[in-house]
Amino acid sequence: MEAISILLADDHTLVRAGIRALVERLPQVNVVAEAKDGREALTLTRQLRPDLVLMDIAMPGLNGLEATARISRELPGVRVIILSMYASEGYVHEAIAAGARGYLVKRGAAAELEDAILTVASGKTYFSPFVSDHIRQERSGTVSAERASLDRLTPRQREILQLIAERHSTKDIAHILDISIKTVETHRAQLMQRLNIRDVAGLVRFAIRAGVVSLEE
Repeated sequence: MEAISILLADDHTLVRAGIRALVERLPQVNVVAEAKDGREALTLTRQLRPDLVLMDIAMPGLNGLEATARISRELPGVRVIILSMYASEGYVHEAIAAGARGYLVKRGAAAELEDAILTVASGKTYFSPFVSDHIRQERSGTVSAERASLDRLTPRQREILQLIAERHSTKDIAHILDISIKTVETHRAQLMQRLNIRDVAGLVRFAIRAGVVSLEE
C-alpha cells in the first residue's frame, strides 16, 4: 500500500507533537507538514496536496471548520478528519456540512486514529463511537439559538466574527484578509444588524456562546 500523506493542523505545539508521535507509529503513514492555524493549514494543503488533513476546530485566525469547508471546495481530493475536544451534535453537523470525512474526539483518538485514517483514506467515512453516543444523548435537546444564528452567516461573516472575537483591530483584520478597512467596517455593521447586537463586546460574547472561539483564546 502506498504511504498516506498527512498534514496536521492544531494551534498547540505539544498537541501536534503528541498526534505526530501517534501517527508516525503507523508504517503506512507519512506526516508531510504541520500547521498552527486554519489559514496555514489551507495554504500548506494547497501547496502539498496531502491525502488527509487532521484538523482541530478551535484555532485562531481561521478556525478548523472554515478551513475544512475551503479545502473541500477547492481540493475535493484531499480528505479532512476533524480531531477535536468538542463532541456536541452542533459541531459534528457543521463538520459534515463543511465536508469533513471523519470526526474524532481527542480523548479517545489514540485508540481510534489508525482505523480512522485507513477508513477515510479508502474513501469511506469514520465517526468516533463516542461522538455517535454523545449525539444520541443530545437528540432530545434543541440547537442553541446562537448556533442557529451562526448558520445564517456567510463564510466571510463568520471569519470576521472570529477575528473580532479574538480582539483583532479593524486595521489588523483588513491586513489579515487583504481587504479594505471600510469593507471590514461594513461586514461588522452587517453582523451586528443580522445578529441584533449593538456593540463589539456583544459580538465577542455571542462568538463565545456559539463556540466560534473559546474562553481560552
